[in-house]
Amino acid sequence: MKNKSLEFCDAHDYERVGWREWLALPALDVPAVKAKLDTGARTSALHVVDLETLETQDGLQVRFVLHPLRKRPQIERVCQAPVIDQRVVRDSGGHQERRYVIRTPVRLGQRQWPIELTLTNRDNMLFRMLLGRTAMQGLVIDPQQSYRYGRSLRHYYRKL
Repeated sequence: MKNKSLEFCDAHDYERVGWREWLALPALDVPAVKAKLDTGARTSALHVVDLETLETQDGLQVRFVLHPLRKRPQIERVCQAPVIDQRVVRDSGGHQERRYVIRTPVRLGQRQWPIELTLTNRDNMLFRMLLGRTAMQGLVIDPQQSYRYGRSLRHYYRKL
């Protein structure tokens, strides 16, 4: 008799990804950002600078600048999105920070789904984006793999 808890998941139910991948955030006009897929983090985070809040007739919004490539700070995207929440988030060092939360689609390969992102300064981190476990439904991370979907998105910025 098989122990159900030890059975592996059906490969058709989940998509296998690497521990780091190039993602796109189409609604924010971000064609490529390198992300760490981190099951140890509950919430997803995006590196932003120059964050400002705006009161609009549709409610509170944030405008921010994103530098999608760590080694090329001259490349930037100015983004704006509605705020869906503010949350206190504890980082890996145990520090707490109140962050704005937005909802936006993320694209990995041909798959696209909505996620919630907290906005913070990740300048001292290797990855501009962290994809937390609440945004990983349907994904299985292979810790021995990187960029299973390739690195083609990073070439977008060569044109700039």
